Amino acid sequence: MPTITSIKPQKTRKRVNVYLDNKFGFGLDLESYMKLGLKVGQTVTETEIEGVVKKAEFQKTLDKLLRFATLRPRSEKEINDWLKKYKVHKSLNRDLFNRLKRLDLLDDKKFAQWWVEQRTSFRPRGKRVLSSELWNKGIAREIIDDVLSELKIDEEKIARQLLEKKEYKWEKLPRLEVKKKMGEFLARKGFKWSIIKKTIDDTFKKD
Repeated sequence: MPTITSIKPQKTRKRVNVYLDNKFGFGLDLESYMKLGLKVGQTVTETEIEGVVKKAEFQKTLDKLLRFATLRPRSEKEINDWLKKYKVHKSLNRDLFNRLKRLDLLDDKKFAQWWVEQRTSFRPRGKRVLSSELWNKGIAREIIDDVLSELKIDEEKIARQLLEKKEYKWEKLPRLEVKKKMGEFLARKGFKWSIIKKTIDDTFKKD
C-alpha cells in the first residue's frame, strides 16, 4: 500500500499536496486535510485515496471546471489539459467528464462547429488552416471533415474579402510582385492553390 511520505503547503497556503512514496499523490484544501487527519507515515489503499479525493475534491473541482468550461465551448482535449494542469486526481476524471456531458458542455462536434463559425466571422481562414487548428484542439479527423463539409464554407468569397483588405499595401508594387505577395498571403491563411490562383486572376480581371 502507498505510504504518505510528505505533506507540503501549496503556494496559496489554502491547500496542501500529499505525496505518496515520494511522488505527488493528490491535493486537498486545508479544511478537508484537517478533518481527515492525514499524517506522514500513514499507509492508505488506492480505494481509500479515491474515497478521500472524491469526498473532499469533487464539488470544488467541478465548480472551478465549470467556470473554465462555460467561458466558451471547449474540446475534450482542452478539458483533459485543464485537469492535468491543475493536477486533478485521475479518480475524478470520469465523473467530471460525465457531469459536463450531462450539462451539454462537452461535445467535440459542437465545439468544432463553433470554432469554424467564429473563425469565419471574425478571423477568416481557409479550410486547411481550420482543419489544422481543430486537429491541434484534439478533434477527430472524421468530425473535422464532417463539420467543414456541412458548413459549406465559401473559400473564394473569403479569399476575395481578405485580399480586398490588403490591396492598399501593394498598390504601388509591380504587378508580378503584387501577385506573389497575394499568393503568399492567401497560402498563409490556409487556402489551396486552385482557390489562390482563381482569386488572384479574378482580382486582376477587374483592373
